[in-house]
Amino acid sequence: MRLTGVSPESGGTGLTVHTAVTNPSTRPGLRLPGRVTLVAGSVDVPVYHVRLGLVSQVEPDDPEAPRRLVQFHQAQVADALVLRAGRARSIAFHFSLPWETPLTTFGGVPLLSLRMGLRTEVAIEPALDQGAMVPIFVHPLPTQQYVLAALATLGFSVRQAGLVDGRLPGVEQTLPLHQRWGFWVGPLYAGPITELEVIFVANSAGLEVILWCDRRLALAGITHTSISRFRVWHAGADQRDWVATVDGWLRETINRHAAAAAHADWSATITESAHVSRPPDELQPGFGPDGAAGGSGGGGGDGT
Repeated sequence: MRLTGVSPESGGTGLTVHTAVTNPSTRPGLRLPGRVTLVAGSVDVPVYHVRLGLVSQVEPDDPEAPRRLVQFHQAQVADALVLRAGRARSIAFHFSLPWETPLTTFGGVPLLSLRMGLRTEVAIEPALDQGAMVPIFVHPLPTQQYVLAALATLGFSVRQAGLVDGRLPGVEQTLPLHQRWGFWVGPLYAGPITELEVIFVANSAGLEVILWCDRRLALAGITHTSISRFRVWHAGADQRDWVATVDGWLRETINRHAAAAAHADWSATITESAHVSRPPDELQPGFGPDGAAGGSGGGGGDGT
């Protein structure tokens, strides 16, 4: 499949920009192949550079502020050149995606709340022609897919997924944003926690999984949040019992959460789980390697 973004004529120069991606489906850490074609009008066009950038809507730190479009990663694919009148120039590229690139699909289905595009920026006078964005679809790494599949087996279901502006404190990151997955808590774990958020931070060696737990009594405005971090390697991931691994993470996280909450100065005793009012994204069920999601047995991760 080829997806193409075409810009309108730019700045009176008559320049048009066509960006084609050979295959818009990809994964973090891979290279996205494609081609940018510049076509001049009736005059010569001096071009200072051609860049590609990943663009998506990001939620700001301030919950009252609107979501905004952010270009969070870019790479230059051509240096300065002069495009002669009536001529075209084709520029092939292999755009490298960062390992931390957010995911935009779940179970092979695009997330309704998260879309991403590849934008072409052509620097000419007097301004930048940023062209049209080509949609791309980022699928999970195998390790991410195993974790998501194990959570589904353990009764968790995705209710939302979005990008948050800013880096996580104490976590080594290369991108200026991070992705949060919000889950409805599985019945087996619903007593100690009412909300679970999962954050993936990947690199070429492995995956850091951050579990963000909340125990909330909505009417009383009482809440306690705790965070646990676990690391796994990409190598040997297919040999791990992921259901047992993720279950171990959850139990350790809940134990830490309960211990911390026991020292919190709450004005009321929480005796049951609160309901979460936000409806889930409508996603088709079923995902994971070969449609399966592990079994029982030993396994674990390195907790931090």
